Amino acid sequence: MLSLGVAIWIFWFLYKDISIQELAQVISEVSWTWMGASILIALWGFWLRAWRWKLMIDANEQSKVKTVRAFWALMIGYLANLIIPRAGEIARCGVLQKTEGSELGKLLGTVILERTIDLLFMASTIFLAFFLERSLFLSLIADLVSLEDSLIKISNTLPLFIGGLIIAFLFFYFLFKRYRDNSLIKKLRHFIRDLIKGVSSVSKVKNQVGFWASSITIWFTYYFTMYTVALAIPSTASLSPSSVLMVMVMGSIGMIAPVQGGIGTFHALVAFILIRYGLSEEQGKIFAAIIHGSQVLTIIAIGLLALGIFFKITANKEPKTS
Repeated sequence: MLSLGVAIWIFWFLYKDISIQELAQVISEVSWTWMGASILIALWGFWLRAWRWKLMIDANEQSKVKTVRAFWALMIGYLANLIIPRAGEIARCGVLQKTEGSELGKLLGTVILERTIDLLFMASTIFLAFFLERSLFLSLIADLVSLEDSLIKISNTLPLFIGGLIIAFLFFYFLFKRYRDNSLIKKLRHFIRDLIKGVSSVSKVKNQVGFWASSITIWFTYYFTMYTVALAIPSTASLSPSSVLMVMVMGSIGMIAPVQGGIGTFHALVAFILIRYGLSEEQGKIFAAIIHGSQVLTIIAIGLLALGIFFKITANKEPKTS
């Protein structure tokens, strides 16, 4: 509830001076052809993510998971993220556990692996944006971050962080060793083994080319989803490809924040970078609202459909009583 309150407050603070008339005027000028293309590209990205997840799951499961089942689970996960931050990662695993009988630990392991790979690709995207928009990137860093202060903070907190990790590792090691015959510890150890199997599944994926190609293409879908919305709105239609990449990077950082669906943080960072490209504050905020709103509405629509299909599947699997 705290994160939702923060998200709503940030959103309200950003948009309290934007009138409904201003927003309606911009929406009336939107090219719905480009907006439709944006939604289709986003859905393709969701499908690719589901297919890539299936490849990781299949590497550890004897029975294969259907891509469509992984897709419905993924969309339910996105829907859950709009309610509780990061709950979607657990929710989609729970859905597949119910519909496919897969082990929860292995599923969570594949999600951890997936997010790690996404983080690496995000870092690569940030590096590419830095290469293409170096002067703007450096000015942003200079305005937002003090390098000297950051180094001091890192040097002060790093020993505590490493020490905490060592203490936590030793605690759990001796706990598992001391109570290894306890039924709860046995279940926990089994869960951790499944988790490790899931994380290591990338080396067992048979279709390595498809796996890495889909990982790259997913980020292209993020980019072209953003670009098509930019083309749909007159105020952003003239943005260069590298400018759109920079906007995507800022939006991706905003989505990482522990708030429901990046509400508020996504809008703030996207509007902030668009102002740097010469747009007015109102234009930047309205662009952020349109692209985020279109994605949220898509997730709600497909997520609710997926939820209905999930209930139907689980109802059919339950034994009938006379």
